[in-house]
Amino acid sequence: MPNATPRFTAAEYAARLDKTRKAMALAGIDTLIVSDPSNMAWLTGYDGWTFYVQQCVVVGPDGPPVWFGRGQDANGAVRTCYMPDEYIIGYPDHYVQSAERHSVEYLAAKLAERGWDQGIVGVEMDNYWYTARGHQILERLLVHPPVDGTALVNWQRAVKSPQELSYMRNAARIVERMHARIFEICEPGVRKCDLVADIYDAALRYDDGLGFGGDYAAIVPLLPSGTDAAAPHLTWDDKPMKSGEGTFFEIAGCYHRYHCPLSRTIYLGKPSQTFLDAEKATLEGMEAGLDAARAGNTCEDIANAFFAVLNRYGIVKDNRTGYPIGLSYPPDWGERTMSLRPGDKTVLQPNMTFHFMTGLWMDDWGFEITESIVIREDGAPECLADVPRKLMVKD
Repeated sequence: MPNATPRFTAAEYAARLDKTRKAMALAGIDTLIVSDPSNMAWLTGYDGWTFYVQQCVVVGPDGPPVWFGRGQDANGAVRTCYMPDEYIIGYPDHYVQSAERHSVEYLAAKLAERGWDQGIVGVEMDNYWYTARGHQILERLLVHPPVDGTALVNWQRAVKSPQELSYMRNAARIVERMHARIFEICEPGVRKCDLVADIYDAALRYDDGLGFGGDYAAIVPLLPSGTDAAAPHLTWDDKPMKSGEGTFFEIAGCYHRYHCPLSRTIYLGKPSQTFLDAEKATLEGMEAGLDAARAGNTCEDIANAFFAVLNRYGIVKDNRTGYPIGLSYPPDWGERTMSLRPGDKTVLQPNMTFHFMTGLWMDDWGFEITESIVIREDGAPECLADVPRKLMVKD
């Protein structure tokens, strides 16, 4: 039987399916095989840590989506998907990590039973979960070679529904709590591994005041210090925090798989002039970018406004300054569509959501102050989280 407590209404799932099929029609795709777990969840509600084996959701020409995955995980699909049980297909376990057979062979047979192997089948060729071997099998077993449907569903997720925004605001309350905990306990001598344990506690523990607890984020806490902060994606070790160093904390609150990333930098001791200058330029540039983050403008308008300020301060940032966020699974909380960078002329629409990533990573230091934002119908964007937007200093 279908999940009795889905996270979204039947009408919302139906609208998502309709949007996807319209995009498929424009792309000349009759049947779409969706292997991105975020897209699978968005289309069906499926939620499980099963993306290490072959799985997918199939959107055919008609009817509900079909969940396809490992047989022992079918019970998870029954408990989280909105579709009736007959739209959930589990393959036998002897297909798992086998050199003799592949689960895509089983999938192709199920497509043939429905006649879906006869038309044009789209696949998400450029993502983490779709394998070269599986693609070779589909090329051999389908009537027509599969075509690329990468990001087709991702783009349908760009504008958030009221319920999605509600979940992201809950995630914002969680990330506020996480940053408050960090500032409370971060001091010289505190070991990073212990600090991360407290970050996870703040991220996950049920809060009577909030009325909810948190989910695991798609990216682990990132908190490099000193010269290591020149590298934006280092995690942690068991070494103690030191006075005279800056550490940025890039973390996200997560609720029902919806994310609110937020970064702040803490300096232990008296900040160097380098950090004070970086704070001034970043905050001024962020204000300019937020002012450009309005419906009808483009992604590059935000980026150009921010980069123009950095240029006045003689600061070079040679990477994008943001990306869309929402529902996600490891290894990334971005939606992998548009980017806040010069040249991206995607028009901003109300209820699009972005991580405005204004981080600076130089030769021997790094600095991050970021915001997660919602584009509004009119006026400046909503900043989801309420954390002091400044360099955090602890003597």
